[in-house]
Amino acid sequence: MDISEIRRLSDLDLQAALLEAKQELWKVRFDLATRQEKNYSRLPATRQRIARILTVMTERQRAASAVIEEAS
Repeated sequence: MDISEIRRLSDLDLQAALLEAKQELWKVRFDLATRQEKNYSRLPATRQRIARILTVMTERQRAASAVIEEAS
């Protein structure tokens, strides 16, 4: 998922995508530990997806708090 695609998601969709990505990370770790997964590149790719989602969520929180501070 590209950062521009992530930015287009709503807040609820972002939370759902984060939960899904965290579950996928757990599954990839489990599969690698039990040698069911051979593609090691899925681990950093999943971590990067989680980081992108968290980045967008943080950007939105900071933008919202900046608007609140300006209104005060």
